[in-house]
Amino acid sequence: MPKLGMQPNRRKALVQATIVEIGATGSLDVTVGQIARRAGMSSALAHHYFGGKDQIFLAAMRHILTAYGQTIRAALVGATDPRDRLNRILRANFAPANFRPEVIGAWLTFYVHAHTVPEAERLLRVYQRRLRSNLLHGLRPLCGARAEEVACLLGALIDGLYLRTALGQGPDGPAAADQVCDVLDRLLEMRR
Repeated sequence: MPKLGMQPNRRKALVQATIVEIGATGSLDVTVGQIARRAGMSSALAHHYFGGKDQIFLAAMRHILTAYGQTIRAALVGATDPRDRLNRILRANFAPANFRPEVIGAWLTFYVHAHTVPEAERLLRVYQRRLRSNLLHGLRPLCGARAEEVACLLGALIDGLYLRTALGQGPDGPAAADQVCDVLDRLLEMRR
């Protein structure tokens, strides 16, 4: 008989194990059995809670996106002006919770997965829209008509730094945040 109240803990353990396993391999070339072993349970139990590897991976990405959103919201508390808001958003993208190797590996896999799995594509679009919206909120007062272009460039730069880091060529989180903020400074100076 299953232990009452264990489902949330087991689901969480499977999500965490998925992030670690995918981060270690850099791909979805992991089995439900590997994920379940890392979580300390049977693959049958993992299938019971999620149904399959795609569902576990989507739950892991929802978890990562939720943590990312919490980091952004916490960073924005006390923002004093549009420029401060932008710096906080950019730096939060490279905060330790969001820029761990296993999370970076999961993001890279997520981007690839979004090409073939509609639910992953939907989650990716939600993330991209939120990032764009957050950037535009700070950029419009600073660069007017160029806000859309600058937001697109900053989003691409963030993605690029994640990709380079996944490939072992990128900077650490604080250095990546500094680089993106420096690029923002240059883009804002170009408007003058």
